[in-house]
Amino acid sequence: MNTLTFHGHSAFQLTTAAGKSLWFDPWLDGNPAADISTADVKQADFILVSHGHGDHFGDVIKLAQKTNATVLATYEIVGFCESKGVKHGHGMSIGGGYTFPFGYAKLTPALHGPGVDGADGLVSTTPNGWWVDLGDARLYHAGDTALTMDLQLLQGRVDVALLPIGDNFTMGPEDAARAVEMIKPRVVIPMHYNTFDVIKQDPADFKRRVGSNAEVVILKPGESYEF
Repeated sequence: MNTLTFHGHSAFQLTTAAGKSLWFDPWLDGNPAADISTADVKQADFILVSHGHGDHFGDVIKLAQKTNATVLATYEIVGFCESKGVKHGHGMSIGGGYTFPFGYAKLTPALHGPGVDGADGLVSTTPNGWWVDLGDARLYHAGDTALTMDLQLLQGRVDVALLPIGDNFTMGPEDAARAVEMIKPRVVIPMHYNTFDVIKQDPADFKRRVGSNAEVVILKPGESYEF
């Protein structure tokens, strides 16, 4: 079994059946929704980054330096991380994938802003999502995307989808429910909501909108889902 643990906003830890620890968009320190801090993290083998905004990229460098994890991200973000002292990185680009010790991971398109916080305006990179084939299951972390027709390319290829529902910066509940119709995952877990007032949403409303199109699992920070 694979264990997916939500740590608030868009941060997740995925512990694979083989014991590999994957972190998606680790923003823990300073995150009002987080249940832990980087000081509490014991293991991180890979850190998968969707884009450079502080609420997703905030603790990537700190966590990578602490755990010696490999940062997986766009080529530009990996280069920036390495310039800040990160020892292990694997740069990629949208549409490209690679086979890692935990499985196959591909960068998917995401429609969102391109900046990297803390880069002094020197780094701009295309945001992305992550499609991960673990062998026994397929996970999709959408990052901060708007509703886009590109989501149809994932139809029938996702078991567990992590979708933003906060609106304002990303899809809201209505668009996220339409995304579920396009992707047709078995399970969908909402993220990127209620961290700030501007993205305040009721996940039960999202669940109602999804209806019978997928099982909606609502996680509180610190809670896990096994698949």
